[in-house]
Amino acid sequence: MRVLGALAALWLAAFCATTLAQTQVLPDFTRLVDEQGNAVVNISTTQAARRGALPQVPGIEDEEIQEFFRRFIPRQQPGPGQGPGPGQGPAPRNESRSLGSGFIITGDGYILTNAHVVEAADEITVKFTDKREFKAKVIGADKRTDVALIKIEGSSLPAVKFGDPAKLKVGEWVVAIGSPFGFENTVTAGIVSAKGRSLPQENFVPFIQTDVAINPGNSGGPLFNMRGEVIGINSQIYSRTGGFMGLSFAIPIDVALDIQKQLREKGRVARGRIGVVIQEVTRDLATSFGLERPRGALVNSVEKGSPADKAGVEPTDIIISFDGKQVENSSDLPRIVGSTRPGASSSIEVWRKGAKRSLTVTVGELQEDRIATNDKPRAKPQAEAPANRLGIVVTELSAEQKKGLSLSNGLVVTDVRPDSKADVRKGDVLLTMVHKGQHTELKSAEQFNKLLAGLDKNAVITLQVRRGEATAFVTISGLTDKG
Repeated sequence: MRVLGALAALWLAAFCATTLAQTQVLPDFTRLVDEQGNAVVNISTTQAARRGALPQVPGIEDEEIQEFFRRFIPRQQPGPGQGPGPGQGPAPRNESRSLGSGFIITGDGYILTNAHVVEAADEITVKFTDKREFKAKVIGADKRTDVALIKIEGSSLPAVKFGDPAKLKVGEWVVAIGSPFGFENTVTAGIVSAKGRSLPQENFVPFIQTDVAINPGNSGGPLFNMRGEVIGINSQIYSRTGGFMGLSFAIPIDVALDIQKQLREKGRVARGRIGVVIQEVTRDLATSFGLERPRGALVNSVEKGSPADKAGVEPTDIIISFDGKQVENSSDLPRIVGSTRPGASSSIEVWRKGAKRSLTVTVGELQEDRIATNDKPRAKPQAEAPANRLGIVVTELSAEQKKGLSLSNGLVVTDVRPDSKADVRKGDVLLTMVHKGQHTELKSAEQFNKLLAGLDKNAVITLQVRRGEATAFVTISGLTDKG
C-alpha cells in the first residue's frame, strides 16, 4: 500500500507540474492592454447621406467579390425617434454616421487609421477611453494602401510603440484593440496566419493575415505583438456575411509609417513606376523559359518611352530581382517598385533567353490610373487555311493591320477548332513562341506550323498573345498528332 501511495503521489506531482507548465506558456494580454489600450481611439464620422450606404471595394464591381472583401465600417442605424417606424416620422437629419478605430502615434495628436474610415467625412470625432472627445482634421489619405493620417489638438497624449513586421513569425500571438460594432475598446487575440498576402486590387500592400476576430468597427485599429508594439493596421476581412469568418488582414506598420511620413511632409504619396505589364510565372511558363523554378514577374509588354523601355527591358523578360530585392511572385514587383522613390537609379536582374542579365533603370513616378483605350484597328481574319497541331488557323498580318497595331510581325488567329487545347480566340495576334528557353518571333504561318510540326507530342510551349491592347503569355501542354 505504501508503494502504491508513493506512486500515486509521484503521478499527481508529475500531472500538476505538466499542467503548470502548460498554463505558463499560455499568453497573458492584461499588461499589454493596460499599457497600450489608452492609445487606441474610437473614430466616428458624419457625412451627408448618399446612395449606397454600404462601402464598396474600389475597382471591384462583382457583388460576390465585394462581399468577400467588404470594408468593415458599420453604418449606425436610426434609434428611437430618429428613423421611420410605427408612429414615427422621417429622420430629422439627412446624414450618415460611420464607426471605426485608430491609434495615436505622437503625443501631439497625430492618429493613424484607414483611409476608408474617414473617406468623404464632413466631421470626424475621436473618442478616448476616458470619454474625452476631440474633433479631428484629415492631414492626408492614400487610397492605394488604405492609410489615413488625422490630427487632433492635444499634448502629452498616450502614444503607441512600433514593432518590426519583418521579425513577425507565422504562428506568433497577436492582439487587436478596436470598436467592433461600436463596442469601444474591445480586445481580441489570435495568431499570425500568413505574411506577405496579396489581395485582389491591392498591389502595394503585403498584408499580414491573422485569425484575430475582426468585425465592423475594427477598421483602422492597431494589431499588437506580445511586446506591446504595433505591427499592423487592421484593414480588411474575408467574409461572405460581412462578419468575422477567421480571416483578417492588416497593413504592415512599416508600410503605414512610410505613407504617413509622406502625407505629413508633402500631403501626397509619391510612388515609383517603370512601365511594364506583368503576369505570374507558372510552372509551365518556367519550363518554357528554361527557368529552374517558377519565380519572378514575366513582362508581357513594355510601355514605349517608359523607364523600363529606356533601360532595355523587353517583353518576354522575367524580372527576378529589383534594387537588390528578390521577386519571387509577380505581386512582389509592384510593391518593390512602388516603394522606390521616383528618380532613383535601381538595378534590375532579368532572365532573358536562358541567361541572367543586369540592367539599370531610372524609376519614374506613378500617376493616377489611366483608362486604356482600344481605338486601334484590330486584326481581321483573312483567308482560311488548314489547322495546325494546336488546332488553330493562323495567317500573316496585312500591312494595314501591322500599321494599325504598331507591330512589325505577328500572326492573327482566324479559327479555333472545338478540340483545340490552345487558350486563344479568333482575332488574337500571336507574337512569339517560347520552347525550352528558346524565343522565336512569329513571322509567317508556314514558319509557325513547321515549328509545331517538329515538336514532341507532349511538348510544353508558351505563346505571347496580344488581345486588343493587352498582351499575355499562354502556356499550352500537348499537341495533336496531325494538323
